[in-house]
Amino acid sequence: MIAFLLLLLSLPAFAGEWGGELRFCLRSEPKSFDPLLVADQPSETVRYLTAGVLIRVNRATQQPEPELAESWKVLEAGRRIVFKLREGVSFSDGTPFSAQDAAFTIQRMMDPAVHSPTGDAFRSGSGQVRTEVLSPSRISVAFPAAVAGMERLFDQMGVLSAKSAKKEAAVLGPFYLDEYKPGSHLLLRRNPHYWKKDSTGRRLPYLDTVRLDIQQNREIELVRFRRGEIDLIDSLEPEIYDRLAADLPGSTVDLGPSQDSEMLWFNQVETSPLPAFKKAWFRSKNFRRAVSSALNRDDMVRLVYRGHARPAAGPLSPSNRLWFNTALKPHAFDPAAAARRLAEDGFRLDNGALFDHAGNPVEFSIITNSGNKARARLAALIQQDLARVGIRLNIVTLDFPSLIERISRTFQYEACLLGLVNVDLDPNGQMNVWLSSAANHQWNPKQAAPSTPWEAEIDDLMRAQAAGMDQKKRKSLFDRVQAIAAEEAPFLYLVEKNGLAAVSSSLREIRPAAMRPQVYWNLDRLYLANPVAERRP
Repeated sequence: MIAFLLLLLSLPAFAGEWGGELRFCLRSEPKSFDPLLVADQPSETVRYLTAGVLIRVNRATQQPEPELAESWKVLEAGRRIVFKLREGVSFSDGTPFSAQDAAFTIQRMMDPAVHSPTGDAFRSGSGQVRTEVLSPSRISVAFPAAVAGMERLFDQMGVLSAKSAKKEAAVLGPFYLDEYKPGSHLLLRRNPHYWKKDSTGRRLPYLDTVRLDIQQNREIELVRFRRGEIDLIDSLEPEIYDRLAADLPGSTVDLGPSQDSEMLWFNQVETSPLPAFKKAWFRSKNFRRAVSSALNRDDMVRLVYRGHARPAAGPLSPSNRLWFNTALKPHAFDPAAAARRLAEDGFRLDNGALFDHAGNPVEFSIITNSGNKARARLAALIQQDLARVGIRLNIVTLDFPSLIERISRTFQYEACLLGLVNVDLDPNGQMNVWLSSAANHQWNPKQAAPSTPWEAEIDDLMRAQAAGMDQKKRKSLFDRVQAIAAEEAPFLYLVEKNGLAAVSSSLREIRPAAMRPQVYWNLDRLYLANPVAERRP
């Protein structure tokens, strides 16, 4: 596999075939088309394919490369960055691009009232971010404190137009959103003003359109792939991967350890509509650690992922060699240790059922998204494991919009089983998770002040590493964040999944990578071998 990938990466660039439509599926509706408000995977997919960025992290080399910025210079020990922008670039509606647009985007991203998840990664200190347009093609951005690795963070900042009447619909990426039919599909059309060209001098992308069908049912997605109705599946469940590998071995790719993990957490929001005794359970480290010790992660890897995964130790995969805390080990399966922790908090067993100190039976529900067989099986294993220590678990599956509504707005849930998608290797990409004030601090988001001493410590550590320029010091600080997360267990990390994908033989220039999007990261250069072939609807 390694030799195969190296061969792909060494192939020289050449002109592809023009035209045609690439088709693949989104598992749920995008929550936002505003590139600064992206907080879910479907929205991230749309942003990646449509938004232009100043700097792009190459998914193959994992190094930052010039995009809308021809060059940049980090100054003042990481507190300021100056960009030299490309000239002669236009948005998809023909509106010229200039430094004014970059300044407008940065100011909006850093506005606290916007609550931009993208902006959270840049918050290394209190104070305002100052932008200065030095010329139509040069801009200076000054932060109140140093932002370590700041150039990588601009990979997530889709540039908005300050002048276009189309607002966020005017884009600088290879495609623009031409049509959206909720519950059905999105149609992205080739951006006629896209600035990149191929080796012959013709304007990219090669494809005319990209159709993103909204399809939660993965069996239907598989049938459509087999029929040639879609061209790729960027994330396969292990069972489907094994079936497809047996039937069409040339169509599957196991990328090895990815940056994605599965986890569960408990609702610790003070204002949530949960009874006080359940809030007390969920806020107890002993309770959370007991639940973690009761879970058999090796069974999850074997029974749910068919060996295409490994037990998770923390927020990063060991494949992130630069930042993973090698001292961490997955929480061991130890029902006896779980029982001891529960006893310390006054829980007791009676005829196989667990009760708290006030006599309340220990029972709660876990929500997860419907249509995901692997998560459904994970939930069933969790249910079985917890039953062995006297805890009754109810499983509730919801469509993805309803799930997001509960975990981010109404907080009408008790526990949630979901995945964490890391889109960057640098810990700054997780600022929107670890800062207690962040919207994606899932167990208790948007805190006015840290509700626990350990969350306050994580806030300090994350801001300190984000402001540091010394790589070893930053690594030490983030090692401590990972250690606190393992000890306090606000998230119970379950497994780290391998990247599993399927790709049509007609799709060319595929160069798989570990970072998301693993299959279509170079979509502006992908092409179909027979773009005029008849396609089924």
